[in-house]
Amino acid sequence: MAFVLPHLLFLLFLLLPFSVIAQTNGNISVGRTLTAGEESAWWLSPSNDFALGFQKLDNDHFLLAIWCHKIPQKTIVWYANEGNPAPRKSKVELTDQGLLLRPPQGDQQLLTEFPAAAIAYGVMNDTGNFMIVDTSFRVIWETFNHPTDTLLPTQTMEIGGLLYSRQTETNFSRGRYQFQMLGNGDAVLNPINVPGKYTYDAYYISGSRDKANDTNSGYKVIFDQSGYLYILRRSGERFFITTPGQAISPTRYYVRATLHFDGVFIISYQPKNSTTSESWSVIHTEPDNICVKIAGEIGTGPCSYNSVCTLKEDRRPSCRCPVGYSLLNPTDEYSGCKVAFLQQVCEDGGGQGSERDLYYMEELPNTDFPTSDYELFTSYNVEACKTSCLEDCLCAAAVSRDNRCWKKKLPLSNGRQDSGVNGKTFLKLRSSGTLQSPTPPLPPKAKNQNTLIIVESALLGSSVFVNFILVGAICLGFFFYYQKKLTGTHQDKASAGSNLRYFTYKELIEATQGFKEELGRGSCGIVYKGKTDHAGGPVLAVKVLDRVFNDKEKEFKAEVKVIGQTHHKNLVRLLGYCDEGQHRLLVYEYLSNGTLASFLFGDDVKPSWQQRSHIALGIARGLVYLHEECSTQIIHCDIKPQNILLDEYYSAKISDFGLAKLLNQTQASKTAIRGTKGYVAPDWFRSAPVSVKVDVYSFGVLLLEIVCCQRNVDVEVGGVERGVLTDWAYDLYMEGRLDALIENDMEAMNDMNKVERFVMVAIWCIQEDPAVRPTMKKVMLMLEGMVQVSVPPSPFPFSSIS
Repeated sequence: MAFVLPHLLFLLFLLLPFSVIAQTNGNISVGRTLTAGEESAWWLSPSNDFALGFQKLDNDHFLLAIWCHKIPQKTIVWYANEGNPAPRKSKVELTDQGLLLRPPQGDQQLLTEFPAAAIAYGVMNDTGNFMIVDTSFRVIWETFNHPTDTLLPTQTMEIGGLLYSRQTETNFSRGRYQFQMLGNGDAVLNPINVPGKYTYDAYYISGSRDKANDTNSGYKVIFDQSGYLYILRRSGERFFITTPGQAISPTRYYVRATLHFDGVFIISYQPKNSTTSESWSVIHTEPDNICVKIAGEIGTGPCSYNSVCTLKEDRRPSCRCPVGYSLLNPTDEYSGCKVAFLQQVCEDGGGQGSERDLYYMEELPNTDFPTSDYELFTSYNVEACKTSCLEDCLCAAAVSRDNRCWKKKLPLSNGRQDSGVNGKTFLKLRSSGTLQSPTPPLPPKAKNQNTLIIVESALLGSSVFVNFILVGAICLGFFFYYQKKLTGTHQDKASAGSNLRYFTYKELIEATQGFKEELGRGSCGIVYKGKTDHAGGPVLAVKVLDRVFNDKEKEFKAEVKVIGQTHHKNLVRLLGYCDEGQHRLLVYEYLSNGTLASFLFGDDVKPSWQQRSHIALGIARGLVYLHEECSTQIIHCDIKPQNILLDEYYSAKISDFGLAKLLNQTQASKTAIRGTKGYVAPDWFRSAPVSVKVDVYSFGVLLLEIVCCQRNVDVEVGGVERGVLTDWAYDLYMEGRLDALIENDMEAMNDMNKVERFVMVAIWCIQEDPAVRPTMKKVMLMLEGMVQVSVPPSPFPFSSIS
């Protein structure tokens, strides 16, 4: 017995490591970490079917995700942080609070939320579900309850549950489609407007709602372990989405139900031990033809505006531009199309003039744009329909069907090509095929002809001596005339060389109809709406400068030259200028959505938080360009909501840059305080030189206004100041009550990490000491989450400026 016991203990000692491995395989203990960019940065399930870890997107960006581990393409079935990638060297750690993401620079982020509990361990199991278990062995959080774009076998989705598509195949941020289980018992597929999250008409409805008995409607989507996808009714009845007999066993195959970025919901499979990068085999798709099924009154369709959708063999859409149109983004076929020729112009004659002869109607076989109608004629044959569109300057396309004519205007939406399309569709195109402006008419000749008649009469009716004197005078006159014309041509070329057009004061009076429509006014002058007189000319914003540049001709031309050389998507583009006597004007592009001030403070309903954060980043990028990237450094000196304009896509563009004194160095002399009350940095009131940090201060104030949609200095009736936003925001930050800053803004409340980051960045920007403020480059990186934002100090340590 004494001999056997030591050997038994030795045998148990040898088996102990194997026993421990068997018990902990698939389990992740508290404190375990993964690092983005390192080899084997994943936690495997017991069978190695699934892994949780960092998937490489490019050399510098990684996505925390769960993927199918045994196949070469490592298909992602779940991802964290709403698809936002993490930089290299980021760490994820299972802490006693849950999964914690730690970027190398920037704020750490808790990816799991649950009531306070003592966490025992995490589990990556063979169904593809990552679970967190407490010390009572209860699952307190799991990825199956927080799906992204994919359902896996054994996963369920109850009422209110939601899948959302990616933006593109490689961009995992939220896309344009969602699959959800409604309270009425139906599961539906909807397109959504991404910036505003507005839900368009459903293009798939399951039909699991029991209209005769609401208590028996569907209440849960189930993807069972046999690979069937169905909706469970309250009576226990199954309402199948997949057809019985279509299921594939998940034992030997990976099976998934995925809402793809193009809006098609596909159930597919692939062998688990496949050694080749073969494609997934399709079991079932919804809808069967997305090109036809998406047909709501508003929205773009699967292929965005002005493009045509066709169906591929796998039932997914392919998008192309019709003849005469080109892609908005040449690298993205789903981006939509733009007109690639000069469109017909509506003038006083309503488009009935000779210009219509420049256009023709091109037939598009089996094609329709069913939701772009604006007029319908009956008893119209094909030729009458084509002629009506040609004669209508608003008409972009026409459809003739059953002796009726539908006229359509831009943008054309829900375009599709399908054999089931009835009728004939015609697209209006320009005959010349040129992208250039029409050749302007020649100047009238009557005056020159009259001059020649007078000269001939004088030559025939005078003596030879008089004729000689007259011919000499005429030659001298022609010499001076052509010399002046040549000089003017050189001036025009010089203007063109700097990409700016020189306007005469008379031209701008005519363009603005005598400065009739005022768009806004500021410290430098008044802005009027105008339009050039040539066909298809752009709408203009004409700024009449006053006081600022009086008697400073050289400075004005230097300012214009530098402004004309600045080109950035977040800056308003200067088109031309006028410098005629005391008349000095700048001509800018016109932006249709007005100022940021109107956007933020114009309505009772707050604009979308996603739109506001996008605008803030755009302004930051524009300022980085002005401060660090353009050839001559520019300090704006008057950053405020009135000087931020919004284009048709609500992208921010900075205006009035370059109107303050330009710099050849990093500091400016303070001849006068520039800026607007509430946005002026304390630097102006001190002996210290003014630098780019005055713009950083103003941006900080503006950023707080963007966060909460309130003016920095809010004035009540009678001009009594109610409060200063910068003071209030800092107090709320210190008290941990930032929710009061975004009261009733549920979209922002659901994104508190970003709200807090933006507020902290703003507090850094409004520091009294300019040396403490970050550069705009660092501000931009902090806003993007690429640089860690540390706790800011009090912005008012000096208390010397009230």
